[in-house]
Amino acid sequence: MKFLIDKSPAHIERKNSSEFVGGQLLTPLTGYSDWQGIYAIDNGAFSGFPAERFRRLIERQSDHRERCLFVTCPDIVGAGQRSIELFLRRHRWIPDGWPAALVAQDGMENLLIPWDEMRAVFIGGCDPWKDSKAAADIVATAKTLGVHVHVGRVNTPRRFKHFTDLGADTCDGSGVARYDWMLEKIEREMNGNTESTLFDLSGTDSPRRNSN
Repeated sequence: MKFLIDKSPAHIERKNSSEFVGGQLLTPLTGYSDWQGIYAIDNGAFSGFPAERFRRLIERQSDHRERCLFVTCPDIVGAGQRSIELFLRRHRWIPDGWPAALVAQDGMENLLIPWDEMRAVFIGGCDPWKDSKAAADIVATAKTLGVHVHVGRVNTPRRFKHFTDLGADTCDGSGVARYDWMLEKIEREMNGNTESTLFDLSGTDSPRRNSN
């Protein structure tokens, strides 16, 4: 599993030295420029969907669709049924030709998921649901069907290992994007190494400290 980082091209180039970083996550909230490599587009809807900024971001990237892994359709946090309803109306925001992603939310395991209409599934949801067997079953179904799996809010070694073991393809985490020490800790624990560091301390975004 590889991180997509919501940061500037310069930050991604530096973090890309990690074996666990695979590209950029563009969002209408931060609006960073394109780093000219693999990327995906998130909808920025966690605290309210910024429809016009989302539209402008997709328009800005229209000549670079071939490098885009997925574009997440607007969703409602914690509401599986409502999020499916929005996905079925995704063409209001996502033009034809873009690889659309459904954001999986709480309760979606008991609903009819439109697998044939998506290129990716984005594992969202509230924390208890994200870490549940229900979410794991959705990941397993996606992998069986050949659908790309992305996981949101991955900032700890425990969650990174959990979804790596399930076979997820990409992930993101605001903490990992902001603080080098979070990415360092994931890399060390995944490699079974508690001594080595990934980045020179002079280049970190925040003082090193432990995380839960």
